[in-house]
Amino acid sequence: MRIIADLHIHTGFSRATSKEMTLPNIALWCKRKGINLVGTGDFTHPAHFSTICDKLIPAENGLFTLKENKKNPTRFLLTSEVSNIYKEGNKTRKIHNLIFSPSLKATKKINKEFAKRGNVASDGRPIFGFTAKELLSIVLDADPECMLIPAHAWTPWFSLFGSKSGFDSIEECFGDLSKHIFAIETGLSSNPEMNRRISGLDNITLISNSDAHSLPKLGREVNVFESDMDYFSITKILRENDKKKFPLTIEFHPEEGKYHHDGHRECGVLYSPTQTKKAMGLCSVCGKAVTVGVANRIDELADRTCEEGRAKAAPSKALVPLQEIIAEALGRGFNTKGVTSEYLRITDEGESEFNVLLNMDESNLKKIAGERITEGIIKARTGELSIVPGFDGEFGKVKLFEKLEQPKPKGPEQKSLL
Repeated sequence: MRIIADLHIHTGFSRATSKEMTLPNIALWCKRKGINLVGTGDFTHPAHFSTICDKLIPAENGLFTLKENKKNPTRFLLTSEVSNIYKEGNKTRKIHNLIFSPSLKATKKINKEFAKRGNVASDGRPIFGFTAKELLSIVLDADPECMLIPAHAWTPWFSLFGSKSGFDSIEECFGDLSKHIFAIETGLSSNPEMNRRISGLDNITLISNSDAHSLPKLGREVNVFESDMDYFSITKILRENDKKKFPLTIEFHPEEGKYHHDGHRECGVLYSPTQTKKAMGLCSVCGKAVTVGVANRIDELADRTCEEGRAKAAPSKALVPLQEIIAEALGRGFNTKGVTSEYLRITDEGESEFNVLLNMDESNLKKIAGERITEGIIKARTGELSIVPGFDGEFGKVKLFEKLEQPKPKGPEQKSLL
């Protein structure tokens, strides 16, 4: 069967996350989005793990479903994200990793070990002072069927390959346990084509997830599997990098991610990698070092051209979220009542967001969405859009109905434009 899976999310137990991110609400929105399989998120948090045990019951092998709404088709996979901050190689490392668990028993073992080593109750994404390699060892000791996957692997501040605190290879980070790393998460600011420029990742599966902190952000990136609905089938596909059973990822436009290009947000300075080199890595307004983004970091480690990376990459589709299309078409804010109301109506009538964005023909779209929104959906499908890249924590700007001007590098005498 075809499975659309979003395996990295957070709940209301994580910082800067909507309190609406509860298991029942997540299941409802997954049905609306067209997501079949979703992570529980935050299983390391004692209160959320208690909620998991209370609200979910076993379904297919290694997966769970809502106890009180068995008609909801959404399945849950036990997941959490962990932050490791530690010194290694004369550098402070800040690495975020995803954990997949096949059972409550294994999850309890992981949580028990974590509780000995740090504060697991203050945040759904706990922070520990031990190494990423030690984290992997703890996870595998709990159950060899667990998986650890480096999260948003290229973002500057908290990732495996991040320009500010990361490593240059999987082996440098995980040492002799590297053979147990089968996949990495590409993150919103990169896509498979960019990652395939690094030959050292050829045997690594590339997954894409939303990292959602609110319900509307669910599914902004997902994985598409041809698989049984089964934990062990899904993880086998990831371990074997099975392209037939993992034919597609659905992506953000990487330029829309918060760290695609380089820059200094406080000064409104946005650089491409070439401009950063010309500026010797310094902000043209304040003279401090800019935050080096994902595109530049991949350039630094790549041993293939962009064209070669494109040829090596598995298929992916870049979409603009439906709520963004509606907001621009109506000339209103993303979270306004009018946009939300129209989004709910269209996804009700169109069965799901992914069905509307990917499958419905133009004539049927016009019947439920009208001329203007349909025009935006078609433009998004064909890539007829304009983007100003994101940088230094600022999301990129995507426009379907107007042309965006790329900002010009500023000097110290100029005022910030962003």
